Amino acid sequence: MEKVLEVKDLCKTYIVNKRQLNVLKNMSFDVAEGEMVAVMGPSGSGKSTLLYAVSGMDNMTAGSVRFAGRDIGKLNEKELADLRLDEMGFIFQQMYMLKNLTVFDNIVLPAFQSKKNTASKKEKIRYGEDLMKKLGIIEIADNDIEETSGGQLQRACICRSLINSPKMIFADEPTGALNRSASEEVMEQFVQINKSGTTVMLVTHDIRVAARCSRVMYIVDGTLKGECHLGSCGKADKQRERERTLTSWLTELGW
Repeated sequence: MEKVLEVKDLCKTYIVNKRQLNVLKNMSFDVAEGEMVAVMGPSGSGKSTLLYAVSGMDNMTAGSVRFAGRDIGKLNEKELADLRLDEMGFIFQQMYMLKNLTVFDNIVLPAFQSKKNTASKKEKIRYGEDLMKKLGIIEIADNDIEETSGGQLQRACICRSLINSPKMIFADEPTGALNRSASEEVMEQFVQINKSGTTVMLVTHDIRVAARCSRVMYIVDGTLKGECHLGSCGKADKQRERERTLTSWLTELGW
């Protein structure tokens, strides 16, 4: 299967009060097309830093990251911005949206910013509406951001991340600000997105969320300690079994 993401000897270092802080240490891994990968680890282990580094949102100190065959370390700022806009989707715990736009306008804005998305205006609008219908939020299309619940807003962020048909979605604690019911609804959308062929990499501290993924990477102090392969997410009645398997594996690693 084709590799969407190839990471080799990735390092990220910060200088804090004249001291060197090694957040990521020689991390190497691949993500294949169609995978759904979770990144877990203790607070401060480098999970979010890893996500930002491999998606080109933050510079790496050393090593290499190839996304869809392109070495992102050799791209300039404009090339990186275009790559993120056209080939990647982003979802965060805090749901960043422009408050002066409606929910729908926030969703379709990246489609009109993209030079690669050559669909007509009508097609872009129709696709945005189709995404909102698929995620069950078409009724809030004309709402202001302040008029929308957290669960609805996170699903709107998923729609926005999909508007340019990205190769891969990066999500940083996408359910962290949601209650359990909303979290399960959002994760079901991620599973369906992944089943449709979109690669997903997400950071989470929630075992229930991670157990929906096909593979879980566990990092401690910026080092990859192990990987748990759970396979594709199938029937709902198998979810508890996946959670038990993952819990047992994490416990062995000192979770």
